[in-house]
Amino acid sequence: MRLTDTPNSLEMATKATAAVVDFARIYTSLGLGKETIASLQAFRKRNTEAQRLNAQYASQPTTVDFAHYRSVLKNKAVVDEAEKILKEFKPVSYDVGAHLKAIETFEAKAVEKAKETEQKIDVELSELQATLANIEDARPFDQLTVEDVGKAHPRLIEVVETMVKKGKWTVPGYKEKFGDLNLM
Repeated sequence: MRLTDTPNSLEMATKATAAVVDFARIYTSLGLGKETIASLQAFRKRNTEAQRLNAQYASQPTTVDFAHYRSVLKNKAVVDEAEKILKEFKPVSYDVGAHLKAIETFEAKAVEKAKETEQKIDVELSELQATLANIEDARPFDQLTVEDVGKAHPRLIEVVETMVKKGKWTVPGYKEKFGDLNLM
């Protein structure tokens, strides 16, 4: 079945698609930028307003009962003139190319932002996988040596050497945290 098979099929397909999209989840889970979220929300607002107006105007009658007005009004020439004007009326056609171009530009920006977000997520995911692999491959704590800790954090070696040179044999805050374990 194609979308053109029924008169309201495009409208129904649009509503079905809009009902399926969970925008709140998209905003939070994809890590979109503030600018992208604001653009999406503005687009949703305009779309909702356009759908509301379309439904409002579609529910209004489109025919004019001139016979009723002839029977009610005394001046039938006014009704005849109105009927003539209505029959001669031809809607003005607008070039929607500019609007379509704006929509395409917005879509291109949205796709570009989505690709940037995808790349950021891919980088972050690879970093997290590398961190996880590092954690899994790390030696257990009880197998570490002082040299291993010194290689990982050279600042610790400097601090200990400075404390030894100054004759400080206690670590500041150790007694407060763990208590004094001296028996004498």
